[in-house]
Amino acid sequence: MASWKSRGLRGSMLEEMINITNSKYREKQLALIQKVPTPITPINIDKESRQISLAYFEQKSTIDYIGVVQGIPICFDAKECAGDSFSLNNVHEHQIQFMKEFEEQEGIAFLLIYFKKHDLYYYLTYECLAGFWKRALEGGRKSFRFDELDLSYQIRIQNGLCIHYLEQLQRDLSDREVT
Repeated sequence: MASWKSRGLRGSMLEEMINITNSKYREKQLALIQKVPTPITPINIDKESRQISLAYFEQKSTIDYIGVVQGIPICFDAKECAGDSFSLNNVHEHQIQFMKEFEEQEGIAFLLIYFKKHDLYYYLTYECLAGFWKRALEGGRKSFRFDELDLSYQIRIQNGLCIHYLEQLQRDLSDREVT
């Protein structure tokens, strides 16, 4: 069983921005996306603040978000990257497998990555992620570099939404129709 120890607010700002975006999408009836909770068993709980300082995961998590966009099932995981190289150690094999199976059921899977160094949000298609994953399995790099990415998949903050990823989802869908 894996142990969880708090690492402060790492990733919480990104998830909060995504949660706000998803609320706006829901209000505008564009999408219904939910955060997938990871079941934990608390070990240490501060009685006064009721904060958990140590817990164990009850099971492996799959992805961070799942839902539907105007009839299209989607799932994605949110990640942060401090530098120019994103380690594939940040994505687990069971997550890749879940995303693969989700895509096989005609859903759309992707990663939403915040590159802190560039202050840039990025939509990484499952196809691209699977290519990097395959390269690593075949003995290649266990990461991908920022300069390997197609920056036309950058997510721009606009329309009053924190991280408006639906435009890139539409692009992903359009690119799939071409191939």
